[in-house]
Amino acid sequence: MSDLQHQRLAELSRELRLSAVPDLYSAIAQSAAAKAASFADFLEEILRAERDARRARAREMFARVAGFPVVKTLDGFDFGFATGVPRQQIHELAGLAFVEHAENVVFLGPSGVGKTHLAIALGYLATQNGHKVRFTSANGHCSLPPPHSSPRSARRWPKAGSRNGSSCSPNRSS
Repeated sequence: MSDLQHQRLAELSRELRLSAVPDLYSAIAQSAAAKAASFADFLEEILRAERDARRARAREMFARVAGFPVVKTLDGFDFGFATGVPRQQIHELAGLAFVEHAENVVFLGPSGVGKTHLAIALGYLATQNGHKVRFTSANGHCSLPPPHSSPRSARRWPKAGSRNGSSCSPNRSS
C-alpha cells in the first residue's frame, strides 16, 4: 500500500471515528491476502478488530472512572489468610448476577479481613465485563451530603475528619 493511500485511509478512518483501523489495516490486509480471503471476510475482520479495540478502550475507561484506589483482583485475594470469607459465595458474586439484578453487595467485618480488596476486585471485574462502576468506601458515604439535599442542608453535615465525622446521620444541632 502506498503512503498516499495509507494517508487517505487514515483520514477516512478519523472522519468515521474508526480509530483502530489505521493501525490494524496493514496487518489484517496482509493476513487476508495470505489466506486469499474474500473482500467480505477482510471487511468483517477489520470491523471486528475495531469493535474489539473500542471494547478494550471502554473497559480501560470504566476502570479509570470507577475511582479504585488500586486495582485488585479475586486471583490476588488470599482466602487462606481470610479464613472467615466464604469462598463459594465470593465466586458466586464473581458471576456478577447481582449487577444484572441491580442488587447491592455490602461487605461487613472487622478491619483487615479483605473487605476493600473484595469490593475492588468485584468492581474491577464488572468494569472488565462492560459495566460502569463507582467505588466508594463506607467512610466516603458518611462524609457526603444526601444526593438531593440543598446547599443549605449540606452545611449541616459533619465534615470528614471532624468531631462528628464518623456519623452517617446529619448533624441536626446546627
